[in-house]
Amino acid sequence: MQRNAQHPKTFIPKENKEKLTWFILDAAGKTLGRMASEITKILRGKHKPIFTTYMDCGDGVIVINADQIQVTGSKEAQKIYHYYTGSMKGLRKIPYRVMKSRNSPFIIEHAVKGMMPKTRLGNAQLKKFRVFAGAEHNLSAQQPIHVNI
Repeated sequence: MQRNAQHPKTFIPKENKEKLTWFILDAAGKTLGRMASEITKILRGKHKPIFTTYMDCGDGVIVINADQIQVTGSKEAQKIYHYYTGSMKGLRKIPYRVMKSRNSPFIIEHAVKGMMPKTRLGNAQLKKFRVFAGAEHNLSAQQPIHVNI
């Protein structure tokens, strides 16, 4: 049986690191989960028409004003970050308010990392992600584009 000539072939994008675009997102007054899902979409490349699941076609993201991120409802009082030191009774629990005062960029990094794929590709895509607590950043050489979400 012959293949019909009217059917188009499937487009497979070529991996090209030269077309990497960097975006600046301002976290001031934004909701944590909604912001993290938009960041994940850009890092994975889902905002592009050439998105392919097995290829890194995403762009870089710079987040500024991470100390002004907000959560809804009673999460500010109830949300707890856990980590384990490795020793007996080594489970550490840090409330959201304490984490925000100590290390506010970690909050956004933790949320985005949880939404990324747990593979080598996801780890490679996370390397194009930077978070800064204040309005200043040191990535002006990448010529980032300001985006409002």
